[in-house]
Amino acid sequence: MAGCYCGSGVAYESCCGPIHEGAAKADTAEKLMRARYSAFGARKAEFLHQSLHPDHRHDHDIEATRRWAENAEWLGLQIVDVQGGGEADEEGSVEFIATYKEGGMVRPHHEISRFLKQDGDWYFVDGQLVVPKTEKRHQPKVGRNDPCPCGSGKKYKKCCGV
Repeated sequence: MAGCYCGSGVAYESCCGPIHEGAAKADTAEKLMRARYSAFGARKAEFLHQSLHPDHRHDHDIEATRRWAENAEWLGLQIVDVQGGGEADEEGSVEFIATYKEGGMVRPHHEISRFLKQDGDWYFVDGQLVVPKTEKRHQPKVGRNDPCPCGSGKKYKKCCGV
């Protein structure tokens, strides 16, 4: 593989691969976030379970996670913002957009994930979806039978509404 699933530009075998195999630790919340995203692309559902905070594993469905990872095509990860989560921190959050394709549709997953460090290891605690902002229309909606706003003199449905 040319680059890691997480988009770091480093080969998977030198980036998230060692974290998935337990040969290296994610020393920051962002590195754990990247490793968790890469685990979907690399089909490592067990890592996703193990990197979940122990207090939250009781209701995690590892088989459903495995199916989601296997049935989607993982297209990319964009880190939007990082708060805390450094090597010296005990907690942090990472806002990200994970893009995947499932059932023929490309879907963005925009979330702010919360991480805690326990006994020197970072764990994913929970995430909050970022809801898209509502856009308000500044002009009235053009009806199909209204005159086209481009000024052609035609009905909207026969002009720009095609």
